[in-house]
Amino acid sequence: MKKRHIALCTLAIAGIAAGTAAYVAVPTVHEGSPGEAPELGRMGEFTVGTQELAFALPDRVNFGKLDMATGGTEIETRELMVRVYYPASEAGGGDPIAYSHTMAPPDMEPVTLEYTGSAFADAPVAAQGAFPLVIMSHGFNGWSTQFSALAEHIASRGYVVASIDHADRKLEGATDFIHSFAQVLASRSLDQRQVLAQILERAEADSTGAFGLIDPEHVGLIGYSMGGYGALASVGGDYDYESSTFDAVPSDAMAPVSAAANEAAPFDALVAFAPWGGQPDNRVWSAEGLSQITAPVMIVAGGEDDVSNYADGISWIFDQLKGTDRRMLVYRDARHNIVGNAFDLPEGAPFRAIEFVNEPVWRQGRINAINEHFVAAFLDLTLKGDANMAAYLDVPMENSNDGAWDVAFGEQLNGKMAGDGEPEHWRGFQRRWALGLEMHRKAAGE
Repeated sequence: MKKRHIALCTLAIAGIAAGTAAYVAVPTVHEGSPGEAPELGRMGEFTVGTQELAFALPDRVNFGKLDMATGGTEIETRELMVRVYYPASEAGGGDPIAYSHTMAPPDMEPVTLEYTGSAFADAPVAAQGAFPLVIMSHGFNGWSTQFSALAEHIASRGYVVASIDHADRKLEGATDFIHSFAQVLASRSLDQRQVLAQILERAEADSTGAFGLIDPEHVGLIGYSMGGYGALASVGGDYDYESSTFDAVPSDAMAPVSAAANEAAPFDALVAFAPWGGQPDNRVWSAEGLSQITAPVMIVAGGEDDVSNYADGISWIFDQLKGTDRRMLVYRDARHNIVGNAFDLPEGAPFRAIEFVNEPVWRQGRINAINEHFVAAFLDLTLKGDANMAAYLDVPMENSNDGAWDVAFGEQLNGKMAGDGEPEHWRGFQRRWALGLEMHRKAAGE
């Protein structure tokens, strides 16, 4: 097959008439990233360090299964682990970190997911710099390193990233699901706010570690699914507490959420992947509540999402964010799993595990590369003030399939990415590779 490929190339070169562009045979190499990744999906200039830290969140309201009927609650300290990624001065010796997580839903044999990252455990921090902080928040029954590739990518471009492990209650039956989900409804936004507050306190008290690198004036938030549900509240979109979705949650457990919503929103930008809570059957916001958000927002969604309901839920959220400039990237024919590592599932893994981490149509690695490209552009624009990044976000046409890029007969671009010379193609994508995507934009007031 290889010899046949070379022979065909030779014939193609021989057949090119005088005056046409030359055949380019030099291989395109993009060190550290898949060659198919769009331009900003390539790793940045920094080595990435990582460490896991414990957080104690005081004065949290908890409730048991029986309390959902009686309304009883108790006050306790909530213990969470947070995985931190940061720009490092060097690798610090050893191999990149290997992540591992075991999924064990009810009535299923445990499945261990393993993923080799690009970060180095406890690597020395970068010698200097003030970097924006990004908080990451996973979905229901997810975990902190589920999106470690995205976290590492962001950190490599000059950010400190703190990915929360929300420690959702494990599921062992129907009543456990209801109880766990009710606790998530009351805890996601508070987790995000309290972790941020404690990180900023630690950064102010200690300038020697990873938190000493943080620029506290520029803070972003990334939330997926239920993490997006919490994130929209954390950036200023207070809930409609009369929603029937909250019926199973004791009112005392939602009171701190309401109180926090009356405080200043502590985040400067939001990326919401498949945010849950906009669908008519479980709508937790009013249009007025979402219109209070003023931080710039980028939503990322699957056009066939049947969990958060793209047509009537995610799109509705996007339309109601009238207080801010917002964008929405859509993967056509994708469902809900439009972010997350490309895990190598063990042979014979049950379909429930496959369905939890993979998309039915899109390759997960391809999704990740595109996410990293657009998230990098959005964060650089909104948190670092790099106006050049707008060219990657303000695409020339809503439907990527409508892009045009003229090439002479026989010209081989070999991985060239669209730039100033290709104004009718999505910037940063290789010719013919910007497919299956939509980018919607609305300005504040629209």
